[in-house]
Amino acid sequence: MDFIRYLPDALSAWNLLILCIGTIGGLVLGATPGLSPTMAVALLIPFTFQMPADSGLILLGSVYTATVAGGAVSAILVNIPGAPANIATVLDGHPLAQQGRATEALHYCFISSLIGGVLGVLVLIFFTPILANFALKFGPSELFWIAILGVTVIGSLGSKSVLKGLFAGAFGLWLSTIGYDPVMGVERFVFSSYLTGGINIIAALIGLFAIPQVLGMLESAASGGRISEMYDLEKRSVWTSFRYNISRVRALTIGSITGIIVGLIPGAGGQIAGLVSYDQTRKMSRDPSRFGKGEPDGVIAAESANNAMVGPSLVPLLTLSVPGSPTAAVLLGGLLIHGLFPGPNLFTTHAKVTWTFIDALLLGQVLMAVFGLMISRYSRFVTRVSNNFMAAAVTVLAVFGTYSVQNNFSDVMVMMTLGTAMYFGIKLGFSPAPVVLGIILGPIAETNFAQGRLIAESSQGVLPYFFTGTINLVLIALCVGSIGYSIFTEVRAARRRKGASQ
Repeated sequence: MDFIRYLPDALSAWNLLILCIGTIGGLVLGATPGLSPTMAVALLIPFTFQMPADSGLILLGSVYTATVAGGAVSAILVNIPGAPANIATVLDGHPLAQQGRATEALHYCFISSLIGGVLGVLVLIFFTPILANFALKFGPSELFWIAILGVTVIGSLGSKSVLKGLFAGAFGLWLSTIGYDPVMGVERFVFSSYLTGGINIIAALIGLFAIPQVLGMLESAASGGRISEMYDLEKRSVWTSFRYNISRVRALTIGSITGIIVGLIPGAGGQIAGLVSYDQTRKMSRDPSRFGKGEPDGVIAAESANNAMVGPSLVPLLTLSVPGSPTAAVLLGGLLIHGLFPGPNLFTTHAKVTWTFIDALLLGQVLMAVFGLMISRYSRFVTRVSNNFMAAAVTVLAVFGTYSVQNNFSDVMVMMTLGTAMYFGIKLGFSPAPVVLGIILGPIAETNFAQGRLIAESSQGVLPYFFTGTINLVLIALCVGSIGYSIFTEVRAARRRKGASQ
């Protein structure tokens, strides 16, 4: 087969060196708040201009893979997701660290990332022609229901109260409407000049997670606390973590399958894969109350999902020029720079470049796990920094990461404002995760509903367009089932609390 035929090219000394550099660099960039996989790949595209086509794509692909996994390091250690794809990892990863199990959590992150990532690339290798046709079936109506499915998990995401979770999610949806209407082009809720460009997702992500953490550190420092007093890092065998990880078949299966499906859907991204897989794993657990308190299955499901998404996101890209994720869209630019146009010719005329790149992606999953597990051994140094210095470092990274997205000072002001408000919101029992999910899903739902309505008005009508078709009906059933199960688990938990109090 072609992927075996061109494996020696991927294993050449030069390509292996590029692969190692990209993987290590991606892990570092991923662990830096604000430097998302999309931004990391975009920043590196100019460096591939003078490189051979296969080496350039290997650099971009390895950075893509490693950045997604690297974002879990800061998510677990300092409660700040390195990228939107790691939002769900925070929910149980950081509580594990606070219990003195940070090394264990990092092990689960990289091992499950390896398993999910390998499965995702194998899907890319063996099922590309079939799945490319499947990806074409997702139009505006299907993408609208995908966003609504994501909205249904808001109420139970990271909050002990469903009502508070729904309120936080609704607040995030409202934030996503600030700025210019994507269809009519009119301003909405622009009550300050800083809001003219709307709420940038990276600014919101950093603000909602990083600034409350900074203020919490300063609050702890005022009482003489140190990061190292919050939790201690344990010594743990990688093999012990590996055996436990592979025994969590349910979490790995849900995470990997969710990641593969979401990766195939154009424009979805790892954040949706991680959050949906986390929610479904929690709902199918025998004891959902463990989630949010340091449940390993939460980390395993989230990280296997956001890495399983990487390979399938390239299926529609390489065959149809339709990116399966925002980062894959940037990667498309890397292909075009080298004169490579997606389509059948990519696997025939340019078979050497294409299959060398895909083989390197598979090798990159292994290198990502190896280097990631090595990094986890030295993560204890992060926890020995005093609160004052850690707060200053996180603030600098937050401002740098926010400003570098669009070189816009307004994003920094928005980031600081949202973060300060979230600091007080956390004290009242609200979680930042539903707010971020609302901001992410709002534009997806709104844009696709608007496009679908325009298409429907010129054909069969709005209701038939959105409520007919196999994929639409399946997604609607999943939405109803998700809402019903959330209500059921909430009622069951209330009855248990009532029974325990009697």
